Amino acid sequence: MKRILLLLSVVLNLLPLNATGHTALRDSILSNIHGATPVGKSYDITRFGAKGDGIKDCLPAFSKAIARVAKDGGGIITVPAGTWYLRGPLHLVSNLCINLADGATLKFDPSPELYPTVATSWEGTPLFNHSPMIYGYELENVAITGQGTIDGNAMSTFATWRARQIPDRDLSREMNHTRVPVAERRFGLGHYLRPHLLQLYRCRRITIEGVKIINSPFWCIHLLECNDAICRALSYDAKLVNNDGIDPESSSNILIEDVNFDNGDDNIAIKAGRDHDGRETASPCQNIVIRRCHFKGLHAVVIGSEMSGGVRNVVIEDCDYAGYCKRGIYVKTNPDRGGFINNIFVSNCRFGDVEDLFFITSRYAGEGLDNTHFTTISDIHVDGLSCAKASGAALVLQGTPQRPLSNISFDNIYVESAVTGISFTDAPGVKMGRCVIGPSAGTPTLVTPADKIFER
Repeated sequence: MKRILLLLSVVLNLLPLNATGHTALRDSILSNIHGATPVGKSYDITRFGAKGDGIKDCLPAFSKAIARVAKDGGGIITVPAGTWYLRGPLHLVSNLCINLADGATLKFDPSPELYPTVATSWEGTPLFNHSPMIYGYELENVAITGQGTIDGNAMSTFATWRARQIPDRDLSREMNHTRVPVAERRFGLGHYLRPHLLQLYRCRRITIEGVKIINSPFWCIHLLECNDAICRALSYDAKLVNNDGIDPESSSNILIEDVNFDNGDDNIAIKAGRDHDGRETASPCQNIVIRRCHFKGLHAVVIGSEMSGGVRNVVIEDCDYAGYCKRGIYVKTNPDRGGFINNIFVSNCRFGDVEDLFFITSRYAGEGLDNTHFTTISDIHVDGLSCAKASGAALVLQGTPQRPLSNISFDNIYVESAVTGISFTDAPGVKMGRCVIGPSAGTPTLVTPADKIFER
C-alpha cells in the first residue's frame, strides 16, 4: 500500500458537518424550482402526417405541429409507440410539451449537412456550430416527458469525429483567448465540432422527465444559461464518445433526481464557461440539487473543468452506483480558468469499485501552470461517502501554493480498501471526523508477558 501523505495543516477534529446548513441550503434551492407546466391542447403527431415506421421523414410533421403550438400559445404534442425518423433537428418553442409514449422512439438522421449552424457553446466557448438535434433558444415553459426514447443515432458520423475535431477544438480555444467576436466564430459544415443531442440555451421553466437517451453525438443534455429546470427519472444507454449525461452550464436552480445513468463519460458535469469568455461573462452555475441518482460511467459528479464563471451552492445527496465509476466526486480546474468553487455539500453517497473516490485538483491536465488565473476553492463539506475499493486514492486534495484550498471537511468516510488513502497538498486546515480507510482498527491488544516486551 502506498504511503499515505498527510500535509502539515490537517486538523483532526471529531466534528459533525453542518447538517442544518446542508438541509437549509437544499430546501432553499428547491423552493425556487418549479419546472414546466403543460398548457393548451393536445395534438397527436399523426394528425400532421407523421408515420412511426422508422422510414418516413417525420420532421415536416413535427415542424407543423410545433408551429401550431406556437400559434396557439401552447400545447402538447403526443407521440405514440413507433419509430419516428427525423431528417434534421427539432427547434422548440415556448409553452411546448413533447410527450413520448412507452415504445415511442425519436430517431435522428446523423447526416451533418442536415444540421444548420446556430448560436451555441462548445466546451465552454460560445460560437456557432451544428444545431443540436433538439434545440431551444430563449424559451420558457418547455417540457419533454414520457416513457419513450431519444436516439441520436450518431454511431456512423459524429461519433467518429473525435480525432478530426482537434484543429477546430484548438481554434475555438484560441478564439476564446484572443477575444475574437462570437459572431465570427463560425464552425458547422466542413468542421468537426460535434453537436449536442439536446440543448436548451437561455431558457427557463424546463422539465425533462422519464425518457431514455441513447447514441448521442456529444453531450446528451446541455442546459446552457438556463434557470429553473428539472431533470427527473431519466435513463441512459449512451456510451458513444463524450456522452456526458447532464451538463448544467452557467445555469441556476436545477434539480436532478432519480436518474439512472449509464454513460460513456461524466454522468453529471457542472460547468460555467471557459477561460477568458467565462471570466468575462462571470455567469456562475449555482443552486443545484442532485439526489437519489444511480451512477455508472466515467465519473459520477464533476465540477469543471470549464468553470471560469464560478460554481456555488451544490447539494449531492442519497446517491449510489449502478456500476463502475472511475471517479466518484471530481472537482477539476487549473490556472487558465479563474473563478471560484464554494458551498459544495456531499451527503450519504455510496460507490462500489472506483479509481478515486473524491478528488479535487487545481492542476487539471497540467494546463495553465504559468498563468495567473487561479481558482478559489473553499467551503466543501462531505458527510457520508463510501466505496468498496479505490484502486487509486480515497481522498485527494490538490491546491496550489498561490491559492490553497480552504475550509474543507470530511466526516463519515468509509473505504474498504485503497492503494492511497489520503493525499492532501496545499490544503491547510482540513477538518476530519469519522474516517476509516482500509480495515477498521479494533480494540488495542493487551500487553503480552513481560519477557515478550524485551524480546529482540
